[in-house]
Amino acid sequence: MKKVMLGNTGLEVTEICFGALPFGPLQKNLNPEEAAEVLSYALDLGINFVDTAQMYKTYEHIKIALGNRKNKPIIATKSAASSYEDMEAAIKEALDNLGVEHIDIFHMHAARIGVEVFEARKGAIQCLKDYKAKGIIKFIGISTHNVKLVEAAATNEDIDIVFPLINKVGRGILEGTVENMEKAIELCHDNGKGIYLMKALGGGTLIDDYDSAMKYARNLKGEQSIAIGMISKEEVLYNVKYFNGEHDLEGIIKIKNKKQVRVLQHQCVSCGKCIKVCHSGAINFDESKKSFIDQSKCIQCGYCVSSCPSFAIRVI
Repeated sequence: MKKVMLGNTGLEVTEICFGALPFGPLQKNLNPEEAAEVLSYALDLGINFVDTAQMYKTYEHIKIALGNRKNKPIIATKSAASSYEDMEAAIKEALDNLGVEHIDIFHMHAARIGVEVFEARKGAIQCLKDYKAKGIIKFIGISTHNVKLVEAAATNEDIDIVFPLINKVGRGILEGTVENMEKAIELCHDNGKGIYLMKALGGGTLIDDYDSAMKYARNLKGEQSIAIGMISKEEVLYNVKYFNGEHDLEGIIKIKNKKQVRVLQHQCVSCGKCIKVCHSGAINFDESKKSFIDQSKCIQCGYCVSSCPSFAIRVI
C-alpha cells in the first residue's frame, strides 16, 4: 500500500488511516473483541496508521488488536481537555488503556471550536509540550472542522500535525467553504505540517459517490493520509483494494446497503431541522428531545444529514 510522509515529522504512514470512532460505543458499538478482529485484519493487510480519541472510548478495542504484534501501528489520539491537569490525565489514560509506552500523535480535540482554542487551552498545550519534551508524546496535533483554525495551525510552532475535515461537497466545514479549506491545507503543507484528512466521505453520506469523493481527497495538493471509519472486514478489504487500484464500485453499494442513518445523541442540539426536511416521516424527537430515526421508514435519502448543523447524523 502507498505510504505518505506526514510533513516534517518523519512519520511514514499508509494512505489509509483506520478511523476507530465508528466501531466504538458512540456509533456501531461493537464489542471490543469483535472490533479488535476488524482492526487486526486491517493491520494484517498493511494499514499502519490508527486514529482514535479519548471520547471515542475505543482504547480497549485497539489494545486487544495490538496484542503481541512486533510491528505496532502509528497511533494518533486526542483529548478535549483544556487544563494542564486534565490533559495530563488524558495522556496517562491513553498510555495505560492502549498498553503503549508512548503516543505517536496527540491532538487537541477541537472539532467545533475556533482559533480561540490556543488561548482557552493554554494549560493543555503546555502539558502536551512537556510530555513531548520527555519523549512520551512524539508529535502534537490539532483535530478540527474549522477553516480559520487550520489556517492558524499552519504557522503555530507548537503544532506538528493537522487533522482537518474536508470532502468534495464541504459537508461539516466551519467558518469557510471547501475552497477555503483547500487553501488552508495547502498553507499547512507549505509550512511543513503533517496532514491527514477526516470525513472524506462526509460521515458516510457520500458513499454513493465513493469513487469521486476519494479521488477528490487523494488529489488534493501535497501528501496526506485519509482516515476512514470501518466496522467490518468487508469494508476494510474494499478500501484496501480500492487504494491499491482495484476499483470495484459495485462492491461499495453492497456495503452501503448494510448501513443505517443514525443520530449521534450526544451531538444532537434538538434544533428539529432534520424533522422538517424528512419527507418520509422517519424522524421525531424522543422523550429527551433528541432526534431519533425510525429505520422502518428511513429511505436513506440523506436530506437530514445535510440539514444537521451539528453533524450529528451519520451513515454507519
